[in-house]
Amino acid sequence: MASITLKHIQKVYPGGVKVIEDLNLEIQDREFIVLVGPSGCGKSTTLRMIAGLEEVSGGELYIGDRLVNEVVPKERDIAMVFQNYALYPHMTVYKNMAFALKLRKTDKALIDQKVHEAARILDIEHLLNRKPRALSGGQRQRVALGRAMVRDPKVFLLDEPLSNLDAKLRTQMRTEITKLHKRLQTTFVYVTHDQTEAMTMGDRIVVMKEGVIQQVDTPQNLYDAPCNLFVAGFIGSPQMNFMDAQVRLRDGKYVVALGPYELPVSPEKQAALEGYDGKNVTLGIRPEDFHAEGALLADGDCIVEMQVDIAELMGADTYFHGVCAGTQLNVRAPSHIHAPAGSLLRLAVDCKKMHLFDQESQQAILN
Repeated sequence: MASITLKHIQKVYPGGVKVIEDLNLEIQDREFIVLVGPSGCGKSTTLRMIAGLEEVSGGELYIGDRLVNEVVPKERDIAMVFQNYALYPHMTVYKNMAFALKLRKTDKALIDQKVHEAARILDIEHLLNRKPRALSGGQRQRVALGRAMVRDPKVFLLDEPLSNLDAKLRTQMRTEITKLHKRLQTTFVYVTHDQTEAMTMGDRIVVMKEGVIQQVDTPQNLYDAPCNLFVAGFIGSPQMNFMDAQVRLRDGKYVVALGPYELPVSPEKQAALEGYDGKNVTLGIRPEDFHAEGALLADGDCIVEMQVDIAELMGADTYFHGVCAGTQLNVRAPSHIHAPAGSLLRLAVDCKKMHLFDQESQQAILN
């Protein structure tokens, strides 16, 4: 097994195009870490540098204690699962899975044992004699995972492996890959642009933007305490609501003014707002932290009104889209709450869960 260390990693393409300027990251042995971010943020490039498919322009990359900057991919003891599966169309599933072991001149009996064991774990033993064109997307993905598994690599690298699958199959395969990681006890590095995949699969998540790591943390900490406006908006579905607000000092205590409303700040968080009296800030509230009228009010809750534009019934929940204090707002409420378009919906804000961000630096002031 192996840890992965990236020290001051840079990636510069011909013409001086900098994709990654100074990336530092420690991935623990047997950890499931997810690199997430919008298209073009450098997450796949980082993965490909770990694999050796992209040259490192600067810095040091270690797998375990071994510096691998100049080590060719086949000698890094890693296995990569690609977005497009990259299966050989003319070979059967068995031959696809056995191919890398045959190149290593592994004993035939051992190859057969490893292929059948991986196929049994992935429930594809009945597909071993088929060719990829006769398989569904989910089956092809299992074959690609099996081909990686038989090599017993120190590190699994997965580059958006579920993006070609339909929604139901993606959910199923997320579970399968998580179970596979627990079974194999190997280091997994997983790249996705889908924050739901990141939140449900990773031990830790690396949020990237324009080649720079924004925050590395557990899924829950990223959700509860985003370090800046970008992370707050990227993690969570539906997205966090952002509103222009102002910090004010009232009777020796800070409150957050949102249009005609004043949201109280809990006593233990007052110190974080020192020096912000009278300053404009960005207020962040997640859609589920509004409670439709009728819910029991707790200390620190504040009642606001929203003019409903659209109500979307989503089964157990209803998503309300509308305007509050001149700002667009999205609210998630139980499906028994009814508020037709054009109506006023009274909401209790859970002020203990509000987030505040500095408008200039976009860094978190209060979580």
